[in-house]
Amino acid sequence: MRRIIPLIALWLLTLAGQAEDLTRFVNPFIGTAATGHTFPGACRPFGLVQASPWTGSVGWQYCTGYVHGDPTIWGFAQTCLNGTGCADLGDILVQPTLIDGDVLQRLTRKAAPDSEPKTGACPATYDAQSEKAAPGYYTVTYTSGIKTEATATEHVGCYRFTFPAAGGQEPVEGHTPFGLYVDLQHAPAWQPTSYFEQIKASEVCWEDAQTLSGHTRSVIWTDQDVYFVLRFSKPMAKMHDRPLRAEEKGRKLLFEFDLAGAGQGEPLEVYVALSSRSVEGAKHNLKAEAQGGFDAIRRQATQDWQRMLERFTIDGADDQKTNFYTSVYHALIQPNNLADAGEAPEYSTFSCWDTYRALHPFYTLAFPDRVDGLVNSLITQGERLGHLPIWGLWGNDNYCMIGNHAVSIVAEAYMKGFRGFDAERAWRAVDRSLSVSHEPKSDWELRNRYHYFPTDLTESESVSRTLECAYDDYAAFRMAQALGKKADAARYAEQATWWKNLFDTSTGFARPRLSDGTWKSPFQPSAVGHSESIGGDYTEGNAWQYTFHVQHDVPGLIRLLGGKQAFCQKLDSFFTLRLTTTLSDVTGLIGQYAHGNEPSHHVAYLYTLAGQPRRTQELVRQICTTLYQPRPDGLSGNDDCGQMSAWYMLSSMGFYPVDPVSAEYVLGAPQMPRIALQLGGGRTLVVVAKNLSEQNKYVRRVLWNGKPWKRTTIPHSLLAEGGTLTFEMTDK
Repeated sequence: MRRIIPLIALWLLTLAGQAEDLTRFVNPFIGTAATGHTFPGACRPFGLVQASPWTGSVGWQYCTGYVHGDPTIWGFAQTCLNGTGCADLGDILVQPTLIDGDVLQRLTRKAAPDSEPKTGACPATYDAQSEKAAPGYYTVTYTSGIKTEATATEHVGCYRFTFPAAGGQEPVEGHTPFGLYVDLQHAPAWQPTSYFEQIKASEVCWEDAQTLSGHTRSVIWTDQDVYFVLRFSKPMAKMHDRPLRAEEKGRKLLFEFDLAGAGQGEPLEVYVALSSRSVEGAKHNLKAEAQGGFDAIRRQATQDWQRMLERFTIDGADDQKTNFYTSVYHALIQPNNLADAGEAPEYSTFSCWDTYRALHPFYTLAFPDRVDGLVNSLITQGERLGHLPIWGLWGNDNYCMIGNHAVSIVAEAYMKGFRGFDAERAWRAVDRSLSVSHEPKSDWELRNRYHYFPTDLTESESVSRTLECAYDDYAAFRMAQALGKKADAARYAEQATWWKNLFDTSTGFARPRLSDGTWKSPFQPSAVGHSESIGGDYTEGNAWQYTFHVQHDVPGLIRLLGGKQAFCQKLDSFFTLRLTTTLSDVTGLIGQYAHGNEPSHHVAYLYTLAGQPRRTQELVRQICTTLYQPRPDGLSGNDDCGQMSAWYMLSSMGFYPVDPVSAEYVLGAPQMPRIALQLGGGRTLVVVAKNLSEQNKYVRRVLWNGKPWKRTTIPHSLLAEGGTLTFEMTDK
């Protein structure tokens, strides 16, 4: 008995020392249906590669290549966007297949028919119950009996395809039954007619019987060069070149493998290394990262994600943990590191219009070790492009959306004390971006002449562009002021007020204005604009939403709307007046509020700044519980490279950055009893919600380290030092 007790004690100590497996709370399928546009495949935090299944490639629903519930899988691409509303990437598609007469006929003797953009070249039906995903791992079994598995390093997509014994069928004479289709032409497209035209150049080279290298150049959302090396675990037995259509450039190859062994099928492992630099870079990445075999790489991927997730410790219901940890996961898929293994990082995939609002503030608090690298990457690309990237992808700019909110990201980092970048270089990039015109939507001469974008001289989005550029000017003002650049600060401070030139006091809305100073008529505040489809003066929104898009001057907006009482009445109407629209980007509606799109994300917190925090607290609870669900259709709109996820995480912690550059967070109401964030250096931020319940959604008082906190905002500098933020919750 004396021996048993120490053994039990040792066992308990061992258990106590083991970290909880937090990856089990991540559900990569969240957001893969409806409008979420996430993907379920394997990747590493901030990695270049996303090894994921594609179920289609044409149309808005396939911006990231996968829709949960589709009946077939086309194959596995090595790159995917996360939660975007535009399509790109989808490079180097690989698909295991059993070779029969039909496959040989389709994939070796005929060019793609016109119907292929709708069906795929080598589609596979699959057992839906077998489809599983976790951070760094994906698996599904095709109805043909092929078990597919995917994992990834930062630069290498890694696959294990286990075929049924003898292929489960009679082999075609002169052929093995085990095949792999490699499509270098594959890329997403808006229309079937352009599906065959996305790849503009491609080259391949056989290194040996197990290794193929090459390059593709695509022009979809932006121009990009992808260099690759494919390595097979077995030598290929035979190769077929599929005939190409006249407009195609990328080769389509069917490989046969001899995998028969003692009457049992055996796996084929395939490694696809990528580089944004060169084939030599891809070779280096393969050698540096694809070591130890599939299982070892999968274990390391799990460990990498576990380390990221461990920064948070959460008390809450399992569904809440799933929502939260999946949000962390989605937030860390990008920006993606373009540099080769061992090089200083250079990040891209900057969806700045979306992510300046909450995702980059989230990084500054939860992952500050990444911030300097992100800012340095923006500066480097800004010097190469001549301006900070508006929507940076693969080191280039696709110029999507409006404003130049990389300015906000850089200025916010500087205002929060990050100094791992050259401040003067950063300022030159900021100043040039906001003073030297660049196509297609940064016409500063026009704006400087009128102090707004006139609707009759602006192709579209005149109101939204005026308001959002004012925020960027404010960001520049704050940074210039901090750097002691008085003349620059004065100039940008003045420009930051130009949003008022589109405020119509007679209607109480931000409204399009003509170059002669008159208001555009007729005017319908609920009419939704969308530049790519229906045009209009608002960006994926309407006058209701953009009237509140004055993140840097909420007191000024309150005054123009008649004071706090009138302002809150306007907000009441905003959240109750029904909006009817079929626009896919305007979703997650609460009245005119559209949580599925970013311009609305800060608006619930304006009640707090206007003296009615109870309404903020009610709305945060409503949004968190109704518009975030742990299921494939659980997101109310595009995740937009983690912005939707960041809103949930910060709001669940009880605060939100209405004005990121101010380095202040507006207090709301936490949604879980306790969340602890490891800040590094032995510091921990703990958020406690005392007496939190379904009824107790209101905040009675707030305490910081046990002392009452009277302000409606709390500074980043205080939270970043660590401490305990306590919310005493009540039902009143």
